[in-house]
Amino acid sequence: MADELPSAFGFALTCLRSARGWSQTRLARAVGKAKSLISRYEREGLIRETLDWLLGVLGYPREAADPLVFAHRLIYPDPLEDAASPLALTPEEQRDIDRACLATGLLAAEEMRAELIRKKKVEKAAAKRQEAEELWERLKVAANDERRDLVANFPDFRSWALAVRVCEASVRAAADKPENARELANLALFIAERVAEPEAFRSRLLGYCWAYVANSHRISEDYDGADEAFVQAWELWRAGSDSNSELLPEWRLFSLEASLRLDKRQLPQALELLERAREASRDNTIAVSRILLQKEHVLNLMGNIDGALAALAEAAPFVETSGSSDLLFALRFNMTEDLCGLERYTEVADLLPRVREAALERHNERELSRVLWLQAKLDAGQGRLEEAVSGLQLVRRDFLDQELPYTAAVASLDLAVVWLRAGRTAEVRELAAEMGAVFRAKKIRREALAALLLFCEAAKQETATVVLARRTIAEIERVRRSASPAA
Repeated sequence: MADELPSAFGFALTCLRSARGWSQTRLARAVGKAKSLISRYEREGLIRETLDWLLGVLGYPREAADPLVFAHRLIYPDPLEDAASPLALTPEEQRDIDRACLATGLLAAEEMRAELIRKKKVEKAAAKRQEAEELWERLKVAANDERRDLVANFPDFRSWALAVRVCEASVRAAADKPENARELANLALFIAERVAEPEAFRSRLLGYCWAYVANSHRISEDYDGADEAFVQAWELWRAGSDSNSELLPEWRLFSLEASLRLDKRQLPQALELLERAREASRDNTIAVSRILLQKEHVLNLMGNIDGALAALAEAAPFVETSGSSDLLFALRFNMTEDLCGLERYTEVADLLPRVREAALERHNERELSRVLWLQAKLDAGQGRLEEAVSGLQLVRRDFLDQELPYTAAVASLDLAVVWLRAGRTAEVRELAAEMGAVFRAKKIRREALAALLLFCEAAKQETATVVLARRTIAEIERVRRSASPAA
C-alpha cells in the first residue's frame, strides 16, 4: 500500500493542478509530454526541479508547493516505529505530533510572511520619499508655472510621495510667507489630481492635500475658505480606503483642523479634534509630541494650567525620544511658563537655564524676549525686585517693537505689580501714563483697552493695587483668548 501513496512533490503537483482547474491532459499538452508521464509524476519519481518547471507552466511561484510538501507528512505519516519497542508511538500520538508541527510551521510561516511584507512596504515607501525629496529639490527652484508644467509633462513628478512632500513644504512656508503656503498647497493638490494610483488611495490623497489647502487659508485668516476646504477634505478622505494609513496619517487632518478651531477660538472643538488625533497617531513619537503640545496650548487658552501641565508631562517621554530640538524647546519653554503662572518658582529656576540655552542656539528674537520675560517673573517671584524691573522694562519694549500689544500690556502690568509691592507708586503712576498713551494707539479690543485704562486711572489717583493689576491682567488675557488672532 505504501508504494501506491503519492510522493510529497507529486501530492503538491496534484493539488495545485486541480486548484487551477487543469486536467492531466491539459498540462501534458501545455508541456509537450504524454499524459501518462504527468500521471506518473503525481505518483512517484518527480524531482524538485521538474516540479518547479511544471508550477511555472501552471502560473505558480516555486514556493507555492512548500506548504503542501510539509502537509504531506500529516496526511501520509511515516511508518510507525517497531511495535516491539515499549516506547513506540501509537498512530494517534504520531498524528498529534505531526499536527502540532504543521500548526507551528504554518504559524511561523505566516508571521514571517507578514513581517517580510511589512518590511518590503517600508522599503518601498522610503524609496518613494527619497525620490520625492530629489524631485522637490528640482521643483522648489522653479517658478510656479514651471512647476505645474513639470508635473503635467513628466510622469515622475506625478507621485503620491511628492504630493505629501509639497504639503510639508506648505506648512514650513506658512510662518513667514502665507502666500507661498497657499501656492504650495495648491501645487500638492495639482499633483494629487494626476497621480495614477487606485481610486480608493487617490481619494484619500486628494483629501489629505485638501486639508493642507484648508490650512493655507487658515494661515491667511480666510476662515470661511478654510472651513469649506475641510468639508472637501473630509468628504474625499472618507470616500477612500485606510489600507495605507502609514503613507497618509489621519492624525494630521485632525491636527490641522484643530489649529483652525483654535484660531477661531472654538476651543472645545479643538480639544475634541486633538483627542481624535491622539487616538489616530498610534503612539508615533513625533505625532504624539506635536498633538500633546497643541493640547497644552488649547488648555492654556481655556485657563486650565494644571491640565496644560498634565499634557506636557504626558508629552515629555515622546518629545525626549523624538530627537527634535524644536519639540524639545517647545516642551521646556511651555512647561516653564506654566509653572511660572502657578508661582512654582523653584521648579522654574531648575528649568529656565536649559530653556535659555536652547533659545540662544535658535537665534529667534521673539523666543529670546519671552525667555527674558520668564526670567523677570522668576526674579520677581524670588524677591529680586531690581533685576525683575530691569528685565520687565526691556521685554515690554521688545514686545511693542514686535507688534505684540496684548503681551506688551501684560508685561507692563507685571512691572506695575513689582513696583506696587515695593511701594513705588510714583513709578506706577508714570508707567500708567505711558501705557495709556501707547495702548490707545495699538490694535487691542475695546474691552481690554477699557480694563487697562481703568488701571491707569487708578494709578493716576494712587489707588491702584496689586489685586487690581492682577484683575486687569486676567481681563486682558481673557479678551486675548476670545479675540481673533488678527485683533
